[in-house]
Amino acid sequence: MDIIPLADKKEVIAELAQLHHEEWKHLNPSLTLEGRAEAITEAAGREGIPSIFIAVSGNQLVGSAALVENDMDTKPDLTPWLAAVYVKETFRHQGVATYLIARCEAEAARSNAKTWYLYTEFASRLYEKLGWLHLERSEYKGVTVDVMYKNITS
Repeated sequence: MDIIPLADKKEVIAELAQLHHEEWKHLNPSLTLEGRAEAITEAAGREGIPSIFIAVSGNQLVGSAALVENDMDTKPDLTPWLAAVYVKETFRHQGVATYLIARCEAEAARSNAKTWYLYTEFASRLYEKLGWLHLERSEYKGVTVDVMYKNITS
């Protein structure tokens, strides 16, 4: 399995948009599948912020993770953010998310970030194992989320 910039394999954007849409449309019901694909395309930088990295096995898309300027419009002062961490169900519990997150963290460090943030509905335990700390628990877009942070060591 390889972790590569989405910019190097743009032919999977439609599939990735569909996966993200199915996973997170409840957080933004007005965002169409086409709108999501456009947003992914715009954020698909090869490096820096924003950038999206994907895990691939041969030609198969396995998962994704993104480094973005902001992922929570209620917290505009916090930046950058880990976002869109997704692994296809058949590849879960194999360390794929950990590799994707590490790649994003390396990019955040290269961008001189000292701290980065995320929010999650269900994966707090995974992030805790990777050294993330809880900032707060809050309601966001109708769901309860954990807002977490991690100091970056370069």
